[in-house]
Amino acid sequence: MQHRIVVLGAGYTGAIAAGRLARRLYREDVAITLVNAEPDFVERVRMHQLAAGQDLRSLPLSEMFAGTGVELKLAKVTGVDVDRRTVAVVDADGPGDPETEELEYDTLVYALGSGWNDQGVPGAAEHAHQIAGRPGALRLRERLARLDAGESVVVVGGGLTGLEAATEIAEARPDLDVALAARGELGDWLSPKGRRHLRKVFGKLGITVHEHAAVTRVEADRVTTADGGTIPAAVTLWTTGFAVHPIAQATTLDVTDTGQIVVDGTMRSVSHPDVYAIGDAALAMGPGDKPLRMSCASGTPMAWQAADAIAARLTGGKLPDAPLRYFNQCISLGRREGLIQYVTADDRAVRAALTGRFAAVYKELVCKGAAWGVTNPTLGLPTRRRHVVRQPARADSPVGTAA
Repeated sequence: MQHRIVVLGAGYTGAIAAGRLARRLYREDVAITLVNAEPDFVERVRMHQLAAGQDLRSLPLSEMFAGTGVELKLAKVTGVDVDRRTVAVVDADGPGDPETEELEYDTLVYALGSGWNDQGVPGAAEHAHQIAGRPGALRLRERLARLDAGESVVVVGGGLTGLEAATEIAEARPDLDVALAARGELGDWLSPKGRRHLRKVFGKLGITVHEHAAVTRVEADRVTTADGGTIPAAVTLWTTGFAVHPIAQATTLDVTDTGQIVVDGTMRSVSHPDVYAIGDAALAMGPGDKPLRMSCASGTPMAWQAADAIAARLTGGKLPDAPLRYFNQCISLGRREGLIQYVTADDRAVRAALTGRFAAVYKELVCKGAAWGVTNPTLGLPTRRRHVVRQPARADSPVGTAA
């Protein structure tokens, strides 16, 4: 009897988890199914580049997982029943009217990630663009291509996504009037050296910075700030954070008010031990008992932790005990400039930072390394083994042994 593992989502975390599970559990009594709505892996950390007009290489999931033992199912997840252990999906590539299908699982890895969050600001959903995924980035790309010289682009949000998007657009289109509206000061979480370099690059690229400018309304041609001021905007790009996929909140899983699944140190749901959640979809605690932020830097080690924990529980091995911590924040500032801000384990900036061209190369290597890890999911895969996975004593009991 096969143990059925279903992984939902093939972004960075889902694809990494599926590949690592295939390496750890490449055997005939384990079936791994990876569900994703799109046929290609999307380098989400490069969406600002795509929006600015750069072309990204195609990374078909079917090629990535060929010969790995992972079954790829192109389908959209429409619901999860964690009490019946089923996932409802609609085929993404089926002919005619799509029909709902149910997938049964013994272990579920929930990695559906997040999308953009308009924060409930009036007009944002109607008038603002977003780059939380490829469709949004392509729509912005098309809109920017139709702008005439001198027209204005306002990036709302002074976090990592906002900084990268503003600089990428300003570098690619120096004929546009690019501005950034930040709720606080520009780069106020960075070290003094990091803040100085950020201001230097923004000045060189001609980006206007509006600090302490919380946007309270978006219109077709402007944004309004909390103090009643307005900023002209032929195009508004909204980058103020992410909202998790809503499916988990509709289940009986223990979730936060924002819909993140609450997990333990092995990324296992605290309410349903046959469910693991990783990436943006999960609330996991890091050093200092602080929640890990939504980022690739958090999601990748979460995926490793979950896959190793599942393999250990199924085979009677040792549970992983690797600390989840941060080392740096890597920020691209166009193609020729960058900023590597070193941080404490709990993500607070320290004095040390790398800047300039070397930092840009460093960030590019990080992005390429992350993609390489995803696109080579089972490098060094051994010959399929015929060992037996330890099954739970009862059909309704959690997988393997408890932590």
